[in-house]
Amino acid sequence: MIFENLLYECSDGIATVTINRPKALNALNQATLKELLSLFTALKDDVAVKVVILTGAGEKAFVAGADISEMQPIDAVAGRHFALLGHKLAATIEELSKPVIAAVNGFALGGGCELALCCDMRLASENARFGQPEVNLGVIPGFGGTQRLPRLIGKGRACELLMTGDMVDAAEAYRIGLVNKVLPADELLPAASKLAAKIASKGQVAIGFVKSALRDGLEIDLARACTYEADLFGLCFATADQKEGMLAFLEKRPAQFTDK
Repeated sequence: MIFENLLYECSDGIATVTINRPKALNALNQATLKELLSLFTALKDDVAVKVVILTGAGEKAFVAGADISEMQPIDAVAGRHFALLGHKLAATIEELSKPVIAAVNGFALGGGCELALCCDMRLASENARFGQPEVNLGVIPGFGGTQRLPRLIGKGRACELLMTGDMVDAAEAYRIGLVNKVLPADELLPAASKLAAKIASKGQVAIGFVKSALRDGLEIDLARACTYEADLFGLCFATADQKEGMLAFLEKRPAQFTDK
């Protein structure tokens, strides 16, 4: 796959997607959003990919935000369409059966923070900075920040970030549960790759079910969510991976999963 604003590579079941607009601090314009949407849509049916790492080119930014120079002159209708494009991308990432790890290398502001929020896990370099500064520009987050941020870190903390436009550093992001781990910049991608490889070694049917249970179960009441979990648990017993995984445990050997 060839893109203007993205770099893509895949090895050993791990796909790495790099937003490649370093001169613009990897800001999200419509062209980049459309390329990301096209790529993640294609990854849905790519059996060679088990885990995805999403990062930004350079050391300064994961994504510094949406492209303000493109947004400033547009009208209300175009603004809504731009937001819906961002929402469609976020939903595509969330609905992907394969885990997506955000490797946040620098600024993750506005649309960049929202892009990280729709990933399943977030690793951050020590120089990472997170924030939703849209109120400083006279707008609100448009790619899901008002919804995903409070679901992740709680309403009170999210309200403060959304209403002040303040940034938090990597250590504070870790403290409030926004990121899973903070690492030196030169260890960020190796750590993301190591985590991805560990997940890729598991039975991928089960991994996909875990993602579904987390994504969909949290949006319904506990009783129905537990029933949904039981449904997915039962479906596992129709897979070759379940038979192999449990047999391998009983035989005290590593499982050889076939993802079927």
